[in-house]
Amino acid sequence: MPKVSGSRRPATAAVNALRTLLERHYHIVQEIDQRNDFGADLYIQFTQDREVTGDIVNVQVKGGTSWRRRGGYGVPVGDHAAIWADGNVPVICVVHDPRTDRLYWANATEQLLTARRELVLLRTILVSKEAVLDEQSLDDFVTETRRYVNRYRGAHAMRTQLSEMSGADFGPSDIVLHFINYVGEDLIFWQCRGEGFATLLHSDLDWAPEYVGPEMLRFDGIDGHRRHGAAATLGDTILGDDEAMWILACFAATAWAREPAPDRQHASIRAEVADNYVGQQIVKRIEAEPDLLARSAAALQSAPLKDPEVRELESDHDIVDEAMGATKETWQYMSFEAKRLALIYLIDHVGIGAPTDPIGQQIQIAWRVPDRPGRT
Repeated sequence: MPKVSGSRRPATAAVNALRTLLERHYHIVQEIDQRNDFGADLYIQFTQDREVTGDIVNVQVKGGTSWRRRGGYGVPVGDHAAIWADGNVPVICVVHDPRTDRLYWANATEQLLTARRELVLLRTILVSKEAVLDEQSLDDFVTETRRYVNRYRGAHAMRTQLSEMSGADFGPSDIVLHFINYVGEDLIFWQCRGEGFATLLHSDLDWAPEYVGPEMLRFDGIDGHRRHGAAATLGDTILGDDEAMWILACFAATAWAREPAPDRQHASIRAEVADNYVGQQIVKRIEAEPDLLARSAAALQSAPLKDPEVRELESDHDIVDEAMGATKETWQYMSFEAKRLALIYLIDHVGIGAPTDPIGQQIQIAWRVPDRPGRT
């Protein structure tokens, strides 16, 4: 007599668990005939207040303990990469673990597009053990997934394309402006409400964020009387005339957004902005002063008390060698421990000013060895 595959039972249990949860909240679930299974097991059409929304996702469902990985679960991409990444309908991966009797989920389309932008060939969709899908988290899951479904509709379309192109995570109230220069390079001007600076993203600079303000824009004769060799600049970025005029217009159009926002607290700043800005300033000083790390480490050694964290980091000679060898080229690739030790050597503390201050005033770096006067 024919035998039922051993994988059929956990797979069926996984589909049933997901279907039961969704249908209990009036979402529409359509199971795909296994003869037509090309990377999806279910269609889900979301509802709101029992009304059909038209927002649809495909779902790949896995059941059993064999999908467990460190930190969660893994769903093989196999030969579905192109369909999951570029199809008209996003794909969600859901894993059912019979040991916990819980569902866990991940956005497969989002992970694949992120990996592609970073030139990584993703073979497995990672499903975090923290991404539980149950009665308590279902509303958040539906909201987040529907927002992703709608990313290419209406006014969201251009913002989504710019986000996927640059890797930036734009907020719903952020102002995002786009420009293509005469050689086809993309520039993005990104202004968050209530922040006293904007972020410039440039494709020719590998989308590295440059935190800028109107006071940093220098024209140097752009009025038609340019001196030989002069160029418009914005911070460390050299601009063409067309780019400079566009940046000027962006600053003028978004001046109101740099005013205080009622929901922004004093002395608050996005963590990634602070980290990136401090790192940029460190790289500039290291490049200008090759002996800076040695002088900073010596200054710390002469301090009356040494933090236990420093003693622990310095106990590993490899960490010390890596930290002391930091350069502009190696900074972003350094280990967390070496970068942390270099930060402690170089910086005594960082003060945070008002959100509407220019970036250089908002993030105030107190160096272990004072910065040289007049250095830019």
